[in-house]
Amino acid sequence: MRLAVLSDAPGETRVAATPETVKKFAALGATVIVQAGAGQAAGFPDADYAAAGAEIVPDAGAAARDADILLKVRRPGAEDLATAKRGALAVAIMDPYGNEAALGAMASAGVSGFAMELMPRITRAQVMDVLSSQANLAGYRAVVDAAAEYGRAMPMMMTAAGTVPAARVFVMGAGVAGLQAIATARRLGAVVTATDVRPAAKEQVESLGAKFVAVEDEEFKQAETAGGYAKEMSAEYRRKQAELVASHIAKQDIVVTTALIPGRPAPKLVTAAMVAAMRPGSVVVDLAVERGGNVAGVKADEVVTTPNGVKLVGSSNVSRLAATSSSLYARNLYAFVETLIDKASKSLAVQWDDELVQATLLTRDGAVVHKLFGGGAAPAAVVAPAAPAAGAPSTADAVTL
Repeated sequence: MRLAVLSDAPGETRVAATPETVKKFAALGATVIVQAGAGQAAGFPDADYAAAGAEIVPDAGAAARDADILLKVRRPGAEDLATAKRGALAVAIMDPYGNEAALGAMASAGVSGFAMELMPRITRAQVMDVLSSQANLAGYRAVVDAAAEYGRAMPMMMTAAGTVPAARVFVMGAGVAGLQAIATARRLGAVVTATDVRPAAKEQVESLGAKFVAVEDEEFKQAETAGGYAKEMSAEYRRKQAELVASHIAKQDIVVTTALIPGRPAPKLVTAAMVAAMRPGSVVVDLAVERGGNVAGVKADEVVTTPNGVKLVGSSNVSRLAATSSSLYARNLYAFVETLIDKASKSLAVQWDDELVQATLLTRDGAVVHKLFGGGAAPAAVVAPAAPAAGAPSTADAVTL
């Protein structure tokens, strides 16, 4: 059983396996092949992989050739698929929505592709949850980025020359990333507020020492289904909530947005008028920029300064703490791949009817098989019970990072 760890495209600094997980894969009976330089940007040199028992090869073709399992951070590209053997398993963050051609290429190559971001949020799969492990770090990094761009101190400081007021931080969306952003901003001494359309989020927000901001009428109290998802809110409620959010944003120093909808552009939560009402020197960090962004005027991989002096930060790779995010992601992958291996025979033994396999399997035997993308498989739940911050045009199937 051969397992290949492949490099990703420029700009992606994470890696799909670390020396720690290489040792674990070897203990399962795998011969681990690592593409040269795959972990360099994450702080894992080739020598560390070699010391862990991996074989280092010069390019993707050499790594993928004859491999039974391909591990990547992002979906395999043409170079990876060119030499991949038919029947090989590819495990990565596949970003399948809107990428039908890429899924077709993977199917044509005969590769069985597993999308880690489709892992169901059930107890046995918690250790495999890449969305949570990466979003947690994204929320932390968003506040660190905001603090770096913000031209003032975050905590209140009392000095002989006078008192420096604490920064005011507003987090839109109380999913994994949002809650970590709240916790990080609180640790830095900021006064933190947050919003979400789910009533259950209020307790989570307040447990971290932040104030919850929402129109808490009877409709809000009934805004969550039995399964924990957000219900569609009325136009009247959305109008009232948008007015509240707009007036609140105008008083904030830092805003962090986290709302995404699977398969659709990110909902616009912060309008140009809201940005124009903010004070010069304020900062807005948009964690949904890869899907078009929650904030009007944001640009991927740029810091845009508006005419009124507000900085809009749009970092497309939200998990830019390469060493830490790689370590967590690699453990997520190991935990899943371990379930595909028979420990007695030390060989691949995929249980195709397993709920984790059915939820994540995109392609098999030359076809796209996942129901959400044109196939016939019946996937399990795709996203966590969460919703975007208030003000989104639709909340029926929105999630937060």
